[in-house]
Amino acid sequence: MGTVTNITRVKFSVGDVVQHQRFAYRGVIVDVDSRFHASDEWYDLVAKSRPPKNKPWYHVLVHGSDHSTYVAERHLQHDDSGEPVDHPMMDHFFSEFVDGKYRRIEPDN
Repeated sequence: MGTVTNITRVKFSVGDVVQHQRFAYRGVIVDVDSRFHASDEWYDLVAKSRPPKNKPWYHVLVHGSDHSTYVAERHLQHDDSGEPVDHPMMDHFFSEFVDGKYRRIEPDN
């Protein structure tokens, strides 16, 4: 018999353009963690609303800035503006913007 594995379902994927529900900034997802993967010290200092650690968290490049952020899924919603994200690291992660979503650069084999 095989082992039963917990599979976490995520609402967003790499390349999705999202908006933070509380702080209203836009951004693009560059990585997905099935659960919280930062330090407890960071969580205590930054995650003031205490989002669940056992739910998905996302690495997001923030539009109109040069920084990224780490956000709990419950704080994000899809951005339906159809507008691209302006961030200096975009070319590092994505090849193009099509139909409101970024296509990830495929690694060389």
